[in-house]
Amino acid sequence: MTALITGASAGIGAELAREFAKDNINLILVARREEKLQSLGKELSSEYGIQVSIIAIDLSKPSSADELYKKVQSLRLTVNYLVNNAGFGDNGEFVESSLSNQENMINLNIVTLTKLTHLYGSDMKAREGGTILNVASTASFQPGPLMGVYFATKHFVLAFSEAIAEELRPYNVFVTTLCPGPTQSEFGERAGFDKVVPSDSNPFPNSAEVAKFGYAQMKKKKVVAIHGLWNAIQATLIRFVPRFLIRKIVHLKMKN
Repeated sequence: MTALITGASAGIGAELAREFAKDNINLILVARREEKLQSLGKELSSEYGIQVSIIAIDLSKPSSADELYKKVQSLRLTVNYLVNNAGFGDNGEFVESSLSNQENMINLNIVTLTKLTHLYGSDMKAREGGTILNVASTASFQPGPLMGVYFATKHFVLAFSEAIAEELRPYNVFVTTLCPGPTQSEFGERAGFDKVVPSDSNPFPNSAEVAKFGYAQMKKKKVVAIHGLWNAIQATLIRFVPRFLIRKIVHLKMKN
């Protein structure tokens, strides 16, 4: 059995790799930073005796999904688990942001995820077996002033994943969408969102906690997995709050 994990060099992706490794599932680790992937790969292969393949690639490029798929084919590996974890955010007013950065975010968070899901989902359907874990966010459930594109991309991931979960279930292919709330990881550093930068005083869960939860829910074939009771309650309550009020509340939270 083999799992392909994108964004595996750090954070939730690296911790998900550890969860798969504990179950003696071979890994294909994918991210931009080859050194970090090599280090993690050596650690996991040594500790668990699994086979780990490393593919360093920038998945924000529009053609990267096809390139990755071909590289995996050349390794003659069958992907039983696809984990679309790679993604990033950006903090600030949309019209003041770098448009190229927003385009890269859309490419990574939506385009590459969709292409990889199509490529490997087709293979899984043909084999009548497989699992896809797409990492979204509690941002999926609301608009996000000051992180507008990021919140919108995660809304796409959730809606898309729920739809294909229903389509693929008859073929023994199961799709889980993991929706973490704010999590201590490198995400905060790249997004300029200081609240989630790892520190001893940070009240938010760390990547290992989120990954362990997401992996367990995936094994249970849960379609939507929201990490944290309060996050799950908020995601439900949002449905009953006027949209104009949600926008204002989120905007204030993002400012502070």
